[in-house]
Amino acid sequence: MQDQLERLPVPAKPPMSKPAASYRLPEPLAELLSKLPPYPASWLFVQGLNRLLAPQLPDDVRSSLEGRSLRLRLLDAGIAFDFEWQGTVFVAERYVDVPDLCIAASVHDLMLLARRQEDPDTLFFSRRLSLEGDTELGLLFKNTLDAIELPPFDLQALGPRRVLAHLRDRGARGG
Repeated sequence: MQDQLERLPVPAKPPMSKPAASYRLPEPLAELLSKLPPYPASWLFVQGLNRLLAPQLPDDVRSSLEGRSLRLRLLDAGIAFDFEWQGTVFVAERYVDVPDLCIAASVHDLMLLARRQEDPDTLFFSRRLSLEGDTELGLLFKNTLDAIELPPFDLQALGPRRVLAHLRDRGARGG
């Protein structure tokens, strides 16, 4: 019996998969973006969030986010957006010393998330997505991204004309 076991072929180890290469912004563009003032950039960012993400949030997520400070850091761009949920929308914050949750990744990896071409767990465990701060809030973020059915990310939906029309319509409705 021992002889038979010694003669059995040993399965080859599967090759280690290489972590996916992450695209990074070109240095001149990153340097330019890092010089943008934070508040106007945060304000523009939350307009996109309110257009694309806010309508998809379940009520329990909205109540869990109420008044919680969040920061999204674009690592390769050298910029960060500070914002929070207030009532029915995300609002930009001028600056938060220590946010309740800081989400950090490259622009490319965040685009992959938005397009549903990559899931948060894969990016997190390959150290391409960082969640720092309140653990429960981080899990809420991750689980919400997994659960909601976002339409395919369309960069044109964030075009100036569409965003301004959305703001005008929202202002006409009083909200």
